[in-house]
Amino acid sequence: MTGKAASHGRGRAFRALARAVGAPALALAAGSARGSFLSGEALDTAADVMSWVVIVIVPIIGIVVFWIVHVMPEKIAHRRHHPQTQAIQVLCLLSLVFGGLLWPIAWLWAYTRPVAYRLAYGTDKHDEYFTELADKARRGEALEHELATLRHELDSMHARGALTADLARLRDELDSLPPPRPAEVPVAVVAGARGD
Repeated sequence: MTGKAASHGRGRAFRALARAVGAPALALAAGSARGSFLSGEALDTAADVMSWVVIVIVPIIGIVVFWIVHVMPEKIAHRRHHPQTQAIQVLCLLSLVFGGLLWPIAWLWAYTRPVAYRLAYGTDKHDEYFTELADKARRGEALEHELATLRHELDSMHARGALTADLARLRDELDSLPPPRPAEVPVAVVAGARGD
């Protein structure tokens, strides 16, 4: 037998001896196992608290999260000045009744650009957009390009015959407002301008 084969055989015998002696020694040294760091009354109290949390708090949080998620398309449509915000709001409420089945449609509708609405009415914004921008112009906070865009959209709506009486008064009022402040243009720093 070669030296390598003899040392391999001795190693295998040593591992077998260690298993035979070590396993019973580890079994005798092991203490009792516990499933929790609590015991007795503390374990019962913790179980009671956890059961009340699961029975009361978790459903309340679930209902609130469900409501917030189902109202998000309405909030998005309002923020984007979608002209069909009220219809999206109704679809969100119907989605609550039907268990969320209509919610994806409301979500997609809130993010779409109403192209057909623009073709019919000359704008893809809700009337609130125009009144908010006019209020900004009255306060003197609107920029030139914002007022030019507002006038252009109101004129295109008037040309299509889709301008409401409130927006027509708003358009007439825009002509009487003081001139808007010019857009602030950032000053470009030219290399070598200091004479370096």
